[in-house]
Amino acid sequence: MTLRVILADDHPLIRAGVRTLLEDDPGLSVVAEAESADQLLAILRETPADLLISDFSMPGGQAADGLALIQRVRRDYPSLPLIVLTMVANVGVHGSIIESGALGLIDKGAGMAEIALAIRAVAQGREYVSATFREGLRQSQFDKANGEAARLSPREAEVLRLFASGLTVSEIAERLSRSIKTVSRQKNDAMLKLGLKHDLDIFVYANEHGLTS
Repeated sequence: MTLRVILADDHPLIRAGVRTLLEDDPGLSVVAEAESADQLLAILRETPADLLISDFSMPGGQAADGLALIQRVRRDYPSLPLIVLTMVANVGVHGSIIESGALGLIDKGAGMAEIALAIRAVAQGREYVSATFREGLRQSQFDKANGEAARLSPREAEVLRLFASGLTVSEIAERLSRSIKTVSRQKNDAMLKLGLKHDLDIFVYANEHGLTS
């Protein structure tokens, strides 16, 4: 049986590289491609598929990317296995991606070979995480087991990621379907937890802690 794959990434070169890899396997077929969250959601409504391989950060459009997109896909298509590609290096975000229901998590900088490994694992119902991300996740789980939970909640980290990407609080609220008041509170709570005093500090923190791609 041929595995039908939907591929989503806002970078044409990444899509081309992954598509070439998949086309080398006679058991895989790319049935659709998307370059934004909006386009991906439209394709999912119309195109039957057995696997979704999606970028984590796809800015632009009206639909939210990141964790909100993963959660929406898992809610609307619970039986569709998902592999997430990302350049984001933050272990807290990695943990949230897995907790949101992604079976595969791939470091874009690790090379195409890992995508093939992830597809084989996910097709068998097993989880696959890039080697470059595994140790951080193990350490994070150890810290949580010892009472040292991540300092930011997934929602706070998502708000900081989007703010650092250039969106305003109002734009983040619209994209995440939250009130401006809620997003503003989450932003301020995150800044307080991290000891950040000014908005510029958010950009510095995001770059230093791998929240941006």
